[in-house]
Amino acid sequence: MKKLLLLLLLSFTFTGSAYAESVYVKYRGNTSLDNFICTNTSSSFVHRICYQQQYSYVIVLLDRTYYQYCRVPDTTVNRWLSSSSKGSFYHSNIKGRFDCRLGGVPEE
Repeated sequence: MKKLLLLLLLSFTFTGSAYAESVYVKYRGNTSLDNFICTNTSSSFVHRICYQQQYSYVIVLLDRTYYQYCRVPDTTVNRWLSSSSKGSFYHSNIKGRFDCRLGGVPEE
């Protein structure tokens, strides 16, 4: 009985970690967040910042829509995450820059 309980607990542990999250990103479509590090924020506008350092690629939840930004240095992402106003930082340092249409969108 103890072995069965242990096996059940282990199976729940491993199946729970296999959860794959996918979000719909404007101008890109469904995108897996498997290789991203995501941080939820307490901002009223910037709700979540997900970063894939290998490709300098950001997916961000603004209001209710996910957007993508390419070639974003990790120093910029770190400053954004530590800023007191995520929305102000976005408008001053991210918006209008790091356009993925200029190339550099990572393939899944």
